[in-house]
Amino acid sequence: MSARKRLLVPGALVAAFACVGLSGCASTVALDPAASATDPGCAEIMVRLPSTVAGLDQRETNAQATSAWGSPASVLLRCGVEPYGPTTLPCVNVSGIDWIEDDSQKPSYTYTTFGRSPATQVIVDSNAVSASSALIDLQTAVAAVPQTSQCLGADDLFGTTTPTPDAG
Repeated sequence: MSARKRLLVPGALVAAFACVGLSGCASTVALDPAASATDPGCAEIMVRLPSTVAGLDQRETNAQATSAWGSPASVLLRCGVEPYGPTTLPCVNVSGIDWIEDDSQKPSYTYTTFGRSPATQVIVDSNAVSASSALIDLQTAVAAVPQTSQCLGADDLFGTTTPTPDAG
């Protein structure tokens, strides 16, 4: 199984598991902890999480280094996931944080920090909330883990530049 597929399976399981937990109207969101949930960097993130994300209230979860917002849970967070290496998935920078975006489970989008270890994964139900709003609200907490590398594009790798259209 490729590294990319190994990273996608846990994200899909988290989303599916959260839905099962919510179907019984439980107040606690059931999530699986990431492999490195006990990393001290996750503790730094968890103590900085906001009580609301994209206007949604934080929910209680049953796993270490996880959080959820909304009822039903529309934003899920897991700290301690395996960091991405080189990938062809798009990288977006939101408020100074590089995120790898995986849209393979649309309308749920999975965002994983790039260049930070431990990595943090955020799953957003785009039918319920704006991903950019959620990622902006999580920026301060995620920034507690220092960035050690950044996303690079083809221009960065090959020393080329993409022409900027003339405004005139």
